[in-house]
Amino acid sequence: MSTVAANAPGAAGGGLSDVAASEASLRRFLHGLPGVDAVGLEARAASLGTRSIKTTAKAFAIDLAISMIDLTTLEGADTVGKVRALCTKGKHPDPSDQSAPQVAAICVYPDTVATAKAALAGTGIQVASVATAFPAGRAALPVKLADTADAVAAGADEIDMVIDRGAFLSGRYLDVYNEITAVKQACLRPDGTAAHLKVIFETGELQTYDNVRRASWLAMLAGADFIKTSTGKVTVNATPPVTLLMLEAVRDFKAATGVQIGVKPAGGIKTTKDAMKYLVMVNETLGDEWLSPHWFRFGASSLLNDLLMQRQKLRTGRYSGPDYVTVD
Repeated sequence: MSTVAANAPGAAGGGLSDVAASEASLRRFLHGLPGVDAVGLEARAASLGTRSIKTTAKAFAIDLAISMIDLTTLEGADTVGKVRALCTKGKHPDPSDQSAPQVAAICVYPDTVATAKAALAGTGIQVASVATAFPAGRAALPVKLADTADAVAAGADEIDMVIDRGAFLSGRYLDVYNEITAVKQACLRPDGTAAHLKVIFETGELQTYDNVRRASWLAMLAGADFIKTSTGKVTVNATPPVTLLMLEAVRDFKAATGVQIGVKPAGGIKTTKDAMKYLVMVNETLGDEWLSPHWFRFGASSLLNDLLMQRQKLRTGRYSGPDYVTVD
């Protein structure tokens, strides 16, 4: 595995403040990152996916995974009632067992943030809002900033923005950097606090592993609190190799800067077995410190039902099946 802290240009002594001084310096830094060994990355991800978790540890891991879920509804047909129902499920995922942990966040469009905020008052569950012309990200910057500011004003605790993939793939890295920093500024509240910023790459559209590494560093340099794989709205979403690459990037970024960044794989994670593989990957790559909803999330609403079914099986010895969990 590469150690960017030692090898990346500009990273000596953790000094990265001048990396984005110009398009040329940013390009030099991003293209100076070590190239990704695709065969090695995929082999490592596959190897970690073979690790087994035994019964006692599995019960802990299932509860941990539930507590890391961003339960999401992002459809044009979303209603106030649907958002409230989702919040209820987030608070009490298994009504038959009050010991089931609540989820990390409820993720909605900006116009339903206030509804979610009221429904979750006093629970500690975060309200996340997509913004910046999600999911395509094809809008002028003032529109994206207004979208973000509206969500923050409505009470959003977290903002999930999408990068301009067209700009990134065209090599206009400074444009992407400046957009992220502007959205970060729009996350500020009048009292000086700020909503956490999750930056979505849509990795299925980035074409190469090297681009995923570059996008990860670009977002972290620009102030992302979390880096996120996908919107869940395209054919290819989170994959183990891409997530492993992003985990390595946040590890190396912390080594270079001392700043800890969260990671969120989103889309395509549907089963408890899938979730266990990702938790093993986090533990093996980053250690216990990242095994927390503060630093790792699942953007996978359908995952919750399978986790609940497996949890019920461990608790009762019986497999209840999908009819015994609520339909989102």
